[in-house]
Amino acid sequence: MNIAVIFIAIGLLALGFAGIAIKILVKKEGKFAGTCASNNPFLNKDGEACGLCGAKPEEKCNND
Repeated sequence: MNIAVIFIAIGLLALGFAGIAIKILVKKEGKFAGTCASNNPFLNKDGEACGLCGAKPEEKCNND
């Protein structure tokens, strides 16, 4: 019984990684849109600029 659960968990993880890999291959230049987590007001309580593109919390991330 435990081995079946382990195989199901490994299969679901493999499916997730495959989905992300397919998304990277299909997306233009392999980039994800809006990846500035520091631009999220729930994560950035101090109002610091984005570490990736330098956008302030009230600005749109411009990491194109």
